[in-house]
Amino acid sequence: MRILIVDDQRLMREGLATLIGLEPDIEVVGTAVDGIDAYSKALELRPEVILMDIRMPGMDGVDGSELILKHLPETKILILTTFDDAELILRAMDTGVHGYLLKDMPSEAIVSALHTIYNGGTVLQPDITAMLLRELRSLSKINQPEAHPLRLSEPQGLLLLTEREREVLAVLGQGLNNKEIADLLHITEGTVKNHVSNLIAKLGMRDRTQAAIFSVRHQIQV
Repeated sequence: MRILIVDDQRLMREGLATLIGLEPDIEVVGTAVDGIDAYSKALELRPEVILMDIRMPGMDGVDGSELILKHLPETKILILTTFDDAELILRAMDTGVHGYLLKDMPSEAIVSALHTIYNGGTVLQPDITAMLLRELRSLSKINQPEAHPLRLSEPQGLLLLTEREREVLAVLGQGLNNKEIADLLHITEGTVKNHVSNLIAKLGMRDRTQAAIFSVRHQIQV
């Protein structure tokens, strides 16, 4: 796995590069100091996964991710964030990044998350997702009847979903993987996979990540 690490703080950037570089199946191909530097390095080094800080001077991780994914759509991006970054997280997920993780997580958790998105999964840390839900609920109360400016279009596609597909969509927004969803709903992983594929198609979503954020934004509940 070829990794690019992006953070404006030298200590964090070099520390992550050292720790992650110790993994036998990971090669840290480079580091960058902001979004535009990350884009330049990504074009040059072609990393498979980018570990991107969300808040940086110059071009932040959101705009950097959007630029990279526009030109290198196969690249997987994991955002490092804090609990103060709700607006930025929502913007970042709209660009197509593959997940978010708190910056103060232990290196083992970050490595595990990198493997998850490298293998096609999504990382939606439950406590951040819960924070986003609280933030969105607060905003919806303040802004009613106006829609939140970052909110997706009205969820008309929800009418196309079966009751079970709606249940699966709700728990997608909690950051659960297929096995966890299967255990929670007492169905098989294969059935979960089929439901996820169907609801993504019915809602016109790009992928599982976009469906999960749709669930969070529209506060889909079981």
